[in-house]
Amino acid sequence: MKNQKILRMTQLGILIAIIIVMAFTGLGYIRTGGLEISLITVPVAIGAMVMGPGAGAVLGLAFGITSFLQCVFGLSAFGAQLLGINAFLTFLVCVPTRAAVGWLAGLIFKAIAKIDKTRTVGYFVTGLCTALLNTLLFMGVLLLCFWNTDYIQSLNVGGVNVFAFAVTFVGLNGALEMPACCVLGGAVAKALSKAKINRVEQV
Repeated sequence: MKNQKILRMTQLGILIAIIIVMAFTGLGYIRTGGLEISLITVPVAIGAMVMGPGAGAVLGLAFGITSFLQCVFGLSAFGAQLLGINAFLTFLVCVPTRAAVGWLAGLIFKAIAKIDKTRTVGYFVTGLCTALLNTLLFMGVLLLCFWNTDYIQSLNVGGVNVFAFAVTFVGLNGALEMPACCVLGGAVAKALSKAKINRVEQV
């Protein structure tokens, strides 16, 4: 029991370290023009599937904090603009949303596992859902907090409604993030879970 707890803490620590490295070395984001495509949902999804909703929430929190720090240090031009408008609302957009993403990803995987005993489908569906949730929650809270600001309205060149703007603004991001998180997150989580089961059987 003690060894399992140590293993769990070690795995969680490694994934948090991976998130930090990805966030501050450029490995976690693909930046093209005004777009910021995040790959940090991958370790969040992996942790949520392998270790459960609680671990997913912790990893999502780590993701959110690094995202907020990107705004503080000016590493994200878009985030820095939001921070200049309202730091507290920027924190709400970045941090709680990502913690919720990790927690919900863990719950989704557990729910699917009750139906699909092999869990094969669950790994890839949860990976996909993690990226989708990240897009939906981030964009939803962003528009709730900043839709009426001059900065966001300046990006709304066509003067479309809030829903059309959301789809246009994050459509490409989601289209690229979801397949990546689905394939990478699903495959790695499946491999780690299988290794974990084999280890338990050997013990």
